Amino acid sequence: MELQKDNVSEEDVKKQVEVPEIEGMTIQEATKVLKEYNLELQIENEIENYDKKSTLVKEQLPKRGISVYEGTKIIVTI
Repeated sequence: MELQKDNVSEEDVKKQVEVPEIEGMTIQEATKVLKEYNLELQIENEIENYDKKSTLVKEQLPKRGISVYEGTKIIVTI
């Protein structure tokens, strides 16, 4: 067994993944891609009755390439 530096929380045991690029995708496409990475989509400025098949992601946080834990919510503006 390897000793690790500092205290390791349960969250540190979760797998880290790199955030994919979803800007420019529809909400439907972005949701599907994020599921493949075990990430969730959260719309910051959600409007009523938007169409997931045609509404595009204008911006995402965190940005592509950032490492996050699985289950993290990726916040998007539409």
